[in-house]
Amino acid sequence: MSIFLPKLKQGDRLSSLQITICNVGSRKLGSYDDYGASGWNIFAPNLTIIGFDADADACDAANTALQDPSVTWTEEHIPLALSDTSGETTLYVTKAAACSSLYPPNEPYLERFASLPEFANLDFTVELPVTTLDQVCRDRGIGAIDFLQIDVQGADLQVLQGGAEMLNRVLAVQIEVEFSHLYCDQPLFADVDAHLRSQGFTLFDLSIARRVRRRSPICSTTHPGQALWGDAFYFRDLLQHDLAGLQPTPPEHLFKLACIADVMQFPDYALELLEYLTVNYGNDPRYNVADAIVEALSDFPELVAEGLDNLPVVARVRGIA
Repeated sequence: MSIFLPKLKQGDRLSSLQITICNVGSRKLGSYDDYGASGWNIFAPNLTIIGFDADADACDAANTALQDPSVTWTEEHIPLALSDTSGETTLYVTKAAACSSLYPPNEPYLERFASLPEFANLDFTVELPVTTLDQVCRDRGIGAIDFLQIDVQGADLQVLQGGAEMLNRVLAVQIEVEFSHLYCDQPLFADVDAHLRSQGFTLFDLSIARRVRRRSPICSTTHPGQALWGDAFYFRDLLQHDLAGLQPTPPEHLFKLACIADVMQFPDYALELLEYLTVNYGNDPRYNVADAIVEALSDFPELVAEGLDNLPVVARVRGIA
């Protein structure tokens, strides 16, 4: 749940903010895959969601659901597979379609773990065209992406490499990573992390999926299985430029980043950015959000009991308001 965005919305601070999400591997498996219904709709009608998936049926289903009158944002799912080049490639379709990949599953390795072969072993292969994120954005006139989400089962690094131009404008990335070779010869987390760091992103968090050995009747509560894959969350740390005395970041970029951090449930980073905006750009009413900060913190009874005025962040922003 967002902490600051509802207060910013009430104060009409979001009306001129345009947010574009690009979701590569956009098959909707549950509500957690539906950005429009999971908090991001607070930006509507200024929210655009562009999805890509190799499965045309999954795209058709997602687009059909968008005909619901409750959808107040712009969203489209495009049946395209993205990689680091344009051409033809093999799609390895697995027993569970959501595990399909441009890399063949590493079946001998998968066999060692519980509940993996049943989903990720190979069913059949198909040849299909691929293109790059940069190319499709040029073709469709997509000028910028604010939040990039990638979940393509081992080929995530290739999507990044094929989107070098667009990545320059991205503020936050959520990307699936693997810590072991679930697919043959795939890039691992270390490769993805090195690439994103080289592009100016900072790792903020990892959500990790674990599996125990198939034949083991025991499992530790301390280490409940091997970490095999997960989602990595990256942001641009735009304050580094300002605090290091480099060229200042435009305040509109800082504000957009704060809003994205909040909807992605990183409220401490959102608060740091909103405080910085208010203290350094508070003479411009667009970026003086002291009232929204105090109102949001007032929703926490424990903070109110301790006294909001005792919080350094409140003292700083109230000195500007």
